Amino acid sequence: MLKTIFVTWLLLFFGDFLSTFVYHIPEHIFGTLHLKTHHCGKKNFRHYAILTFDSLVLLDGILGALPYLLLAIILWSYSPIGVLGGLLLGQFHVWWRHISILGGQTPKIVTFLCNIFFITTPERHWIHHQKPNQAFGDIFTFFDEPAKVWLRWLRLLRIYFRQSAIGNKY
Repeated sequence: MLKTIFVTWLLLFFGDFLSTFVYHIPEHIFGTLHLKTHHCGKKNFRHYAILTFDSLVLLDGILGALPYLLLAIILWSYSPIGVLGGLLLGQFHVWWRHISILGGQTPKIVTFLCNIFFITTPERHWIHHQKPNQAFGDIFTFFDEPAKVWLRWLRLLRIYFRQSAIGNKY
């Protein structure tokens, strides 16, 4: 039982870490797919986050989930039930953080417990939709501050690459 819980936690923790730092933040700096599908102000939040079958939205979701799926393969031999539990909890959290904000407020006791365990609430995730450079970490809030540092570092890297490309033209 402890092994199952541990594998579930490993999958969620490292999946969120890798998804945030390897896909999500670099996509904010170097890409356009995530920004177009997840942060576009012209789209109805409910439409593009939950109910759409747009191939670009689905691709963004698959790329964000890829670290979880790769970890699932690695962790499967340790606890298939833990892996399935982690994937189910992760998917539930995706739905919860996107659907709940549409129709109401997270109950105070749930928000209190989420704050104790550093779990992202729908309200906190909505901050990220409104201000894409804040409230990083899809599942865990403690990734927010390191994510902001990574975001600034990648911005500097992008500036360096652009300046290098301009300098090579002359």
